[in-house]
Amino acid sequence: MKRTDRDEYSVFHSKLTRRVCGSVALSVFIVAALYRLLWKRRMGDVIVWFLVHVLNMSRQEAFYFYADHFRLNKDLFFCGAVFLIFAFMLWRVFRGMSRYFGEINRGIESLLADDGKQIRLSPEMLPFERKLNAVKRTLAERKEETAQAERRKDELVMYLAHDIRTPLTSVIGYLNLLEEEPDSPPEQRAKRVRIALDKAYRLETMMNEFFEITRYNSQQIALSKEPVDLYYLLVQLADEMTPLLAERGNRVVLRMDEDLTVRGDAEKLARVFGNILKNAAAYSDPQTEITVSARRAEQDVIIRFQNRGEDIPAEKLEALFDKFYRLDQARSTGTGGAGLGLAIAKEIVLLHGGSIQASSENHTVTFAIRLPEESYKISAFS
Repeated sequence: MKRTDRDEYSVFHSKLTRRVCGSVALSVFIVAALYRLLWKRRMGDVIVWFLVHVLNMSRQEAFYFYADHFRLNKDLFFCGAVFLIFAFMLWRVFRGMSRYFGEINRGIESLLADDGKQIRLSPEMLPFERKLNAVKRTLAERKEETAQAERRKDELVMYLAHDIRTPLTSVIGYLNLLEEEPDSPPEQRAKRVRIALDKAYRLETMMNEFFEITRYNSQQIALSKEPVDLYYLLVQLADEMTPLLAERGNRVVLRMDEDLTVRGDAEKLARVFGNILKNAAAYSDPQTEITVSARRAEQDVIIRFQNRGEDIPAEKLEALFDKFYRLDQARSTGTGGAGLGLAIAKEIVLLHGGSIQASSENHTVTFAIRLPEESYKISAFS
């Protein structure tokens, strides 16, 4: 690409150089011709003829007039002629250059107009045309990104308000009941207090998740990296998730080497794997296994979480990692998550220099996480 740009610029440079050099050469030729053909030979005769036939002077009067006014000042006349010729040639050169500046100016005006039209310049100014069109595309893309960011902000506020309203309404409702019925039975009062407290905790969890994803987006999270035993970490998470998985008869099956390690923040990686397991528990078919496997791939470690469940349409796979996105929109905030779990998982993986992807086919949903290994052998034979 750089080679092509240099070639295109050389075309413009060559044409401009030829224009300037051609004008200079033409000026020199005209001056030389004027000096040799006119001034040195027949110039005097031409002037005398003009005085005799046009101004009606006698030949003798015309000759003396020529001798007194022209021959004695011929150097001055010659210098004036040379000046006029070179001034005319410079005017031609600058006129050509001004045309280029005019084209660039019109291109900039089109750039500022944001009219969506392609900028067109002279063929020799193709590199400038490409640069201006590239800038125009960049400005249009940034404008669209800004508009999308504004829409995402509005959606974020809308989703947050919607998700907060549900538990908040419950808290207010049960507190109102407690206030309106002070003499209600103790069992009923205790039940209402418990429900209101559960909803308040739910609200607190949502707000904490919201502030957490905001911190990740603003890069205010510091990682405390150390060797992490993936097998041990995933065994712990599987044990902790057992009660949640048992509700629908699911269980976790690990298929990986016991000495597989990565360098990362153990607490935050546990958050990533835990969020994915919770998502799998929520959307897996009942009485099925959630398979967790891991393997080395060059300088990385790839961890896969697979569960049996409904296929996810391709257009929704990327949206899984968007904030406040829930695959099942019918789930309320009381039964589903706030839609931040996978978004937080993605931010943590990106902070570790890795990547996360989702795929779905043949009634199997797969989350694949790639992390830099920076491995530390911790087995007895290392």
